[in-house]
Amino acid sequence: MQRKSLDDALAIMRDLRRRCEWDAAQTHASLRPYLIEEAHELDDALRAGDEAAVREELGDVLLQVLFHAVVAEERGAFDIEDVAGALVSKMQRRHPHLYADGEREPWERMKAHTRESIGDGLPAALPPLHRAHRLQDRAAGVGFDWPDVDGPAAKVAEELMEVKAELAARPVPAGASDVPVHDERHAALEAELGDLLFAVVNLCRKAGVHAALALDGANAKFERRFDAITRLAAERGRSLGEMTLEEMDALWDEVKAS
Repeated sequence: MQRKSLDDALAIMRDLRRRCEWDAAQTHASLRPYLIEEAHELDDALRAGDEAAVREELGDVLLQVLFHAVVAEERGAFDIEDVAGALVSKMQRRHPHLYADGEREPWERMKAHTRESIGDGLPAALPPLHRAHRLQDRAAGVGFDWPDVDGPAAKVAEELMEVKAELAARPVPAGASDVPVHDERHAALEAELGDLLFAVVNLCRKAGVHAALALDGANAKFERRFDAITRLAAERGRSLGEMTLEEMDALWDEVKAS
């Protein structure tokens, strides 16, 4: 089979806009959910390490890029070559030591000169964990950063102590996790826990780990182990709902050890 090119992909996208009723009806606004969905599907494939799935999902994401470019092209706003040109220009600006006579400089430091605020340009819908990492990246880009991991680690310990102090001063009522009470106590505890989470993200970043990926891995590990203890209990004629916490802990330790 003859290999296809990006030009072939662009040509079929233009053809679909002319001859397919559904494709012709789409707009930038109507396509928004599909871009988000395809990005998540690509992320799932990357997480699984499935190269065939990654290839397919990259194609689906590329379809969305081409779709938006052709929609814009039809109304004379810009075309795919403008998109590519903007990308090339941006990459050259980000690497002045490679494509110009400039000196190597961290990207965040270069961008800081053009931002009105530290959050300028970050998507409103960016997940909080990722947003925390990006905000810390930007602050570090202008030198507001710890020299090593010792500072962030100490900060995590400090914030944990403040959470414990808040819990000791105003204990959480039994059953509060089932029916959250949004009062002064809740607001104060939420603020302290937020500071702790932010400090943990900073420790991850300084250690070269993205907090979102670390938590993703921890979620997957917990899910595997919890499903395993559920199966193990069923094999022994039990269900988790009828077991004590001590019995479930014993199963957990058994699964973890294996």
